[in-house]
Amino acid sequence: MNKMLDSIPSLPVADTVETIMDWLTSHLSALFSFIQDGGKNAMDFITEMLVAIPPVVFILVIAIIAFFATKRKFGLAIFSIIGLLFIYNQGLWEELMNTITLVIFSSIIAIIIGIPLGILMSKSIVAENIIKPILDFMQTMPGFVYLIPAVAFFGIGVVPGVFASVIFALPPTVRFTNLGIRQVPRELVEAADSYGSTGWQKLLKVELPLAKSTIMAGINQTVLLSLSMVVIASMIGAPGLGREVLSALQRAQVGNGFVAGLSLVIFAIIVDRLTQSFNKKK
Repeated sequence: MNKMLDSIPSLPVADTVETIMDWLTSHLSALFSFIQDGGKNAMDFITEMLVAIPPVVFILVIAIIAFFATKRKFGLAIFSIIGLLFIYNQGLWEELMNTITLVIFSSIIAIIIGIPLGILMSKSIVAENIIKPILDFMQTMPGFVYLIPAVAFFGIGVVPGVFASVIFALPPTVRFTNLGIRQVPRELVEAADSYGSTGWQKLLKVELPLAKSTIMAGINQTVLLSLSMVVIASMIGAPGLGREVLSALQRAQVGNGFVAGLSLVIFAIIVDRLTQSFNKKK
């Protein structure tokens, strides 16, 4: 039996993938270069703007947002002040700004792509049957694998880091948007139909408002997944706190690695609590 299996020639999967990648990089190199240059310039501009803000002002603004977002409770605001002051005290402020830029860009792109895909899935069984296996593939594939096409298309730097983060963080927004719209009570949809609502009116005024809580939960997961890719993206040149963690790992600097990792945890907690507070019912 083993001899019979050994006699079967192996499928040329690796060669096929290599051929496709070579074709894409050779024929679409101008497009990839345009995206690389434009994305890098935009992210450098945002990072420079964030760095130009005095740290004290930035911390106070985040604390005020946290205070009002949590219905005038002091817990998150105080935590934000202490946590961000700690990051500044450790000399990681510029790295934090780079991380914020990376998370903002990757999250926004993932949300812009994810919500329309989720709406499409909720409206079409065919689309759902096609997109679902792709999302399963994206969620089960190790994050390191996304670095391969990112480097092939965009080289080394922050843009391939965003590309890999978007692929890794996209599925929750798509799934939760689809789930939220499908959970809208059928009676309300039928009532909208009985009043002569068009498809767009029904979507914008009935389904999306009622699915907002579920969609926001998906956005929260997307943002956190984008943040979790920071360290992995640093392996291909993405700046930020992830690079500090990677540098400490390569040099076996336990203390520096702990500080950089703790800074990431502080930032993740602030982002998570803020996005959750926006989802609470008024």
